[in-house]
Amino acid sequence: MQTRIRFTASKAPAAQEAFARLVNRYGQSDQRRASVIVALGGDGFMLQTLHAQSGRDLPVYGMNCGTIGFLMNAYSDDGLPERLAQAEEALLNPLSMRAENVRGKISQALAVNEVSLLRQGPQAARLKVSVDGRERLAELVCDGALLATPAGSTAYNYSAHGPILPIGAEVLALTAMSAFRPRRWRGALLPKGAQVRFDVLDPDKRPVMVDADSRNSVRDVISVLIHSDPAISYRLLFDPGHGLEERLIREQFV
Repeated sequence: MQTRIRFTASKAPAAQEAFARLVNRYGQSDQRRASVIVALGGDGFMLQTLHAQSGRDLPVYGMNCGTIGFLMNAYSDDGLPERLAQAEEALLNPLSMRAENVRGKISQALAVNEVSLLRQGPQAARLKVSVDGRERLAELVCDGALLATPAGSTAYNYSAHGPILPIGAEVLALTAMSAFRPRRWRGALLPKGAQVRFDVLDPDKRPVMVDADSRNSVRDVISVLIHSDPAISYRLLFDPGHGLEERLIREQFV
């Protein structure tokens, strides 16, 4: 059966140029009839594309026209239908975030990589951390904290000195940024099914904001509830031998 390709591209000039070449060569499928999305850009655009595909169950094959491109394949004009036919699929369950701010407003969002809480002012945040309804840290004083999926473990989590997680690992990484109390706390590995709650202990003096994949910011939060959502799966396609498992291993030997 012929692969019906729908191309999307970031606004970067390199991505727009690639978009024009590929559409001219392979055509552009109607969005309602497409069997695969080919995303042209960097990791940020891949996350944007995945969020836009929620509920459509279409696989996404990325080609790097950005900078790092951890979630992308190498770019080439040639042999795209053959590459798509041979591609290996990875399924990712996003994190579901529910945040309440000081005015009682509830905000919800999904995150493929991580949900991060960040201090909103000059003073460190004071957080209480609970897992599955049980208090685990009565006070975490830090610049911020995040909960990352295996797919997101090489992104913000890794920059914050969190662990790299194998893509098939049934765990999440809870990582603090610049922890002051407990001194140099290195974080924790939690079961994938865990429900994590952050409570902001001093929201007036030490305000905190929360981000889901650095794209859904909520300011002045007082509590954030996060869990992995098994009911939602994002489908990513990778060239054989270059899937997420290999990339996560390779990243640790750079």
